[in-house]
Amino acid sequence: MAPILTVSGITKQYGGLVAVNDVSFDVAEGEILSVIGPNGAGKSTLFKLIASFVRPTRGEVRFKGERISGLAPHIVARKGVVRTFQETTIFKGLTVRDSVIVAHHLRSHAGLLGFYLGTKAAREDEAEFGRSADEILEFLGLRAVADEIASNLPQGSLRALGVAIGLAANPKILLLDEPFAGMNHDETRRAVEMTRAVRDRGVTLLLVEHDMAAVMRISDRIVVLNFGAKIAEGTATEIQSNERVIEAYLGVEDETIGV
Repeated sequence: MAPILTVSGITKQYGGLVAVNDVSFDVAEGEILSVIGPNGAGKSTLFKLIASFVRPTRGEVRFKGERISGLAPHIVARKGVVRTFQETTIFKGLTVRDSVIVAHHLRSHAGLLGFYLGTKAAREDEAEFGRSADEILEFLGLRAVADEIASNLPQGSLRALGVAIGLAANPKILLLDEPFAGMNHDETRRAVEMTRAVRDRGVTLLLVEHDMAAVMRISDRIVVLNFGAKIAEGTATEIQSNERVIEAYLGVEDETIGV
């Protein structure tokens, strides 16, 4: 079966700085693939390249065989490649439910004028977005806080809201930027379960994450970057025993991940 996403020789150069250097890998449909590496390794830039927030200097990204590099980010998102962010800053003044409803507008059939005039298509969109938002909140365990202002949420719920906003765009691939950052042990455990449930829903997942214990538990495969280049790719077991990875990132001994 052909991969759902192919990254081929992707390179991003800012003047004399090479942020991502000739990185290639495939992503199979339905898998959870994590990208790890030290700070400054190029992980966030790689995500921006995949989601088309920045244009590559060289190389390309293909989704279902179609080149998406260079397309506008909202076009890439409509095709099904959706990126979440470390903080859901855009909608923090809205309620949880309204935040998810607003995020649905990427899928709207009515234009901006239609929503202003309250056309039939706009009313149908609003009704469907409300139903979909309620289903997503129920699925992610956020129904009880649907009417809370987003900025009042604890860290774990705020991260879940970020995933809810991503799911509102009906992604085929969801790029999660540090989904477990700042969480305590119980919040991380729930977030790992939530992430698996999103995959079981039919969404392929790419993660950038620093929580190695969570990464090793959840990942089907792992790509490791260092100084912008890919130094390893494989299963959690393979990555844990890879000498280059241990030297560059994991350290000689770490009981939390079993190395």
